[in-house]
Amino acid sequence: MSKKTPFYQSHLDASAKMVDFAGWDMPIHYGSQITEHDIIRTDAGMFDVSHMTVVDVSGADSGAYLRHLLANDIAKLKQHGKALYSCMLNTEGGVVDDLIVYFLGDQFYRVIINSATRDKDLAWLKRQADDFSDVGLTVRDDVAMIAVQGPTAREKTLSLFESNRSELESVGRFEAATIGDYFIARTGYTGEDGFEILMPLDQAVGFWQQLLKAGVKPCGLGARDTLRLEAGMSLYGTDMDESTSPLCSGLGWTLSISDDRHFIGKSALLAEKEQGVKQQLVGIVLKDKGVLRNHLKVVTVKGEGEITSGSYSPTLGKSIALARIPVGVTGEVDVEVRNKMLKAEIVKIPFARNGKSCI
Repeated sequence: MSKKTPFYQSHLDASAKMVDFAGWDMPIHYGSQITEHDIIRTDAGMFDVSHMTVVDVSGADSGAYLRHLLANDIAKLKQHGKALYSCMLNTEGGVVDDLIVYFLGDQFYRVIINSATRDKDLAWLKRQADDFSDVGLTVRDDVAMIAVQGPTAREKTLSLFESNRSELESVGRFEAATIGDYFIARTGYTGEDGFEILMPLDQAVGFWQQLLKAGVKPCGLGARDTLRLEAGMSLYGTDMDESTSPLCSGLGWTLSISDDRHFIGKSALLAEKEQGVKQQLVGIVLKDKGVLRNHLKVVTVKGEGEITSGSYSPTLGKSIALARIPVGVTGEVDVEVRNKMLKAEIVKIPFARNGKSCI
């Protein structure tokens, strides 16, 4: 039986089309995926992301544990509420998952991981914690999570926290603040400004209703996927997984490998760099008529590659994709679509951000 978030009835009341997503009943759209996509690019929408897994890491060894576990270095986090995006790797340098970690104290961090990898990730986190004497892992199944995104998202959210407005207005990108029972992070997965908000389960539906009254529209996971693709944000299990490293997945910028810190997978990454990285993740835009989909073959002057994420871009009005292809390829490539070779062009990621095309 599929799991349900606290907002399940709210989705049904809003005529959502529900689908199974990683074992959860989730809304794919509320009538029009493209309309919801445009809402996020031009106004403010909200996503139920309560299926994500929240883990609090505490204890005297929590910092050392996370520095061992993650490929990015949480020692960069000096200020309360600061966030860091990172991958956690296996010993071969493959991506176990990507996540966000928040610094909430010298012995207290909050980690948010993907829903589809929950069981695997929790087992991995616990296994690595066994090597440290004082690390506590608390899975926060007592909270719900809403992502409010779009150019007016901050203002509409702030209107619900008037007594704490000045504190929330000072929260910068990739920072978070705790307001009463609410954990409010200025992060997201759409390429737009906004907040990701954690709250107690018993306050979730009431807060959802407050956001509706403030003019925030509900949006489904379909729009969230096209938005993140336009923003050039990778999806675990599609653009990277345990068989691919961050170096060939467009995530080299998340690595901290130049110091003496040891972390899981570092040796494999150093060996990959020494041997020469063979593949790169790039953005491509289709020049011919058609739609780019996952797993289509990409033909380049240096060999074949594959689309990892592909879709129609409502903002650009064109088909776009992320593709893993041989290193060094630029310019034009061919994509095999229904036994036809269609022309596509390699472009700089992101495709769109802050409501506008970047192409």
